[in-house]
Amino acid sequence: MTGTTISSGTLDPRRAKLLFRSWHRGIKEMDLIFGRFADAHLATMHDSDLDEFEMMLETSDRDLLKWFTGEEPVPDLADTPLFQRIVLHASNMQSPY
Repeated sequence: MTGTTISSGTLDPRRAKLLFRSWHRGIKEMDLIFGRFADAHLATMHDSDLDEFEMMLETSDRDLLKWFTGEEPVPDLADTPLFQRIVLHASNMQSPY
C-alpha cells in the first residue's frame, strides 16, 4: 500500500509513472512529501512543471530531506517556484503520526 489517495488508472502514463515514483522514494518522509503533493497536484500540472518534477525526483532523498528540513540551504538551481510549492504543501500537511 502506498498511501496514495488517487488511482493511477485515471492518469496518462507519464503522470501515473510520476505518481508511483512519488510514493516510492526510499525514505518514508520523502514518500509523504512527494506522494501527497503528487496526489493533490499531479493531474493538473503543466508539462513544464512535470519536466521539473521528474528532475526533482532524480535528486537524492538525503539531499532533498536536508533541504526540506533546513539542515542545508537549497541550492539556487533547485530553489524553484515548484520546489517552494512542494515545501508549502508539506508545511500544511497534518502529521500522519
